[in-house]
Order: sequence, then structure tokens, then C-alpha cells
Amino acid sequence: MKTEVILTTNIVGLGAESDHVKVAAGYARNYLLPQRLAIPLTQGNKRQIEALKQRRAEREAHEFNSMSELAKGVAKLICIVQVKTGEDGKMFGSVTAGTIADHLKQQFEISLEKRKIHLEHPIRTLGEHDVELRLHHDVTATLKVRVESTTPLPPPAEAPAEGRREDRSDRHDRRGRRGEVRPDEGAEKAGAAKGEKTEKEERKPRAPRSEPSARGERRPKAEAKAPKAEKTEKTDKAE
Repeated sequence: MKTEVILTTNIVGLGAESDHVKVAAGYARNYLLPQRLAIPLTQGNKRQIEALKQRRAEREAHEFNSMSELAKGVAKLICIVQVKTGEDGKMFGSVTAGTIADHLKQQFEISLEKRKIHLEHPIRTLGEHDVELRLHHDVTATLKVRVESTTPLPPPAEAPAEGRREDRSDRHDRRGRRGEVRPDEGAEKAGAAKGEKTEKEERKPRAPRSEPSARGERRPKAEAKAPKAEKTEKTDKAE
């Protein structure tokens, strides 16, 4: 069974002030009327409709002004959401409208209903994302949400190995360079050795010709001529 009531306040999903709505009789009797969220539709209560419409206009104007100011401030903010990830950088779970609303409250003390945070699908990747905020039916804003990982990335294992290989190659190159002999350097060393050898030969004293050689003793020429002289003397004596 339905009954008609006049709403005295804005109720999401049902209506706003001064709206005539039909609701279940039990819902009106047990909730709306005791909480003074609505009044019964009678001839006497119809006179309050104009006052309720005035109150509604004032409320909506205030909401529009406050949401417009909020939209300007939110455009300058970056809401940081930290999540856990695996070693491959993939997130555990996702970031929802409720998550963003909680972080706005914690970081900037901005109370925003999650139904005003419009996400086509939950955020499942790291980085910055533009999220649309539907603050009022005439006011929208864009909030930057940065999703960061709380899991530290492991240090690259290849970097130290490459460094050691490079060090070894550098040492090998340096050793090779030490052992290398430049062509001009080799020529210089050869010339220097030849010059030293020549100097040694010049400095070495020459043996006299009259001295006997190592192979056999040889008499000097003067001694070889002596027997001829003796022979001549004997010939003269014989004559």
C-alpha cells in the first residue's frame, strides 16, 4: 500500500524538499514521519510547500557555491594512494572510489561522498590517473590520483656483474698496453743496443799481430828471418 508525503529535506534516491512522493505506508509511518523527513499530504500541509521550495533554493545555491570552490581547490591537488605490488610491479587488488574518498579525508580533510567520485572501472595500474568528480549536477572537477607502490624494488643483479666484467677487461687492457712495444720504441731500443755494441767493440783493445793465436803458436817475422842470416854467414866462411 502506497501513501503520498511531502519531503521536508533532500533524500538521495527519493527526492528533495517540497517534492510529492509516493512511498510504502510502513516506510512513511516508521521512518520518514518520525524523523520529520516528510509530512503527510493534507490540505493544511499544502500551505508549507512554498516555504519548502524557498528552503530548497537556498540549499542548492549554497551547495553550488561550495562545490564550485571545492572544484577549484581539488584541481590543484594530487591524491597519493599507496598500494602493495609484486616483484613484477602488478598491484594486489585495486583502487576504488571508496579508497579515494578515504585518502581525501586523511590527506586533505575533504569529506566527499564516494558516489560523487566517478570511476568507469577500478584503478589497477601504478602511476597518475585523472578521476572525474561530479560534485554537483552543474559542477564537475578532475582530481589527479597518483598510485605508488610500497614494495621496494629489488636491486638489479646484472649491474654489479657487468661492472666486474668491465673492471677485468680494463685491467686486461692495461696489462696488454704495458707489454706492448711501439714500433718507434723498438727501433730506438735496437739502435741503442747496436750503438752500445759498437762502443764496446771500439773500446776493446786489439791483440798485437806478433802474439800467438789460440789455435797454434806462430813465431814473429823477425825470428823467421834470423836463420837466413846465419846461413849467409856459413856460406861466407866456406868461401
